[in-house]
Amino acid sequence: MKHTVLVALALSSLLGACQYKSIAAPNLSGRDAEYMALVPKFDIELTHMPYEIDDPTGQEPGTIYVDTKQNFLYLVLPNRKAIRYGVATGSEAFGWTGTAVVQRKAEWPRWTPPAEMLKRWPHLAPRAGGMAGGPDNPLGARALYLYQNGRDTLYRIHGTNEPETIGMQASSGCIRMRNIDAIDLFNRVPVGAKVIVA
Repeated sequence: MKHTVLVALALSSLLGACQYKSIAAPNLSGRDAEYMALVPKFDIELTHMPYEIDDPTGQEPGTIYVDTKQNFLYLVLPNRKAIRYGVATGSEAFGWTGTAVVQRKAEWPRWTPPAEMLKRWPHLAPRAGGMAGGPDNPLGARALYLYQNGRDTLYRIHGTNEPETIGMQASSGCIRMRNIDAIDLFNRVPVGAKVIVA
């Protein structure tokens, strides 16, 4: 009994030391509200909701750091804080790691499956010419386009119409976020921001 009480006290102290602060949802445009009402709803685990926390990355403020093992994206803030978002990352066969910059940003972006994806999944052939942005588009509400040395990596940080995948390694390499979180990150991050995917 004494051991159980000590463990409970230690755990309580440890959790009390963690500073979790909820993040307010971003303001939505009329189009955002209309489209997001059509995207499937899914309750994600509380651990995958966005929180302001003590920065675990040690990176410079303004850096986006993606932990593909834990499925979290961190936006590093000043004063050794970070916003942590739950994400879906690339499945083992398709995972990408490296350092890039956000070269372009888009709202309700057009999606064109890359040639490699069309070979792998021939059923996407009707989408070879691209798919207009909207609630059925797999890039969701926002996309940040990742470039290395001035070249498009073809990897994105983007919203999703499959929110049930958040917290999993489920994508073809891109970093998926809940649409509301993708909008929040989009609003906070400028073109030129550094991105580390590890």
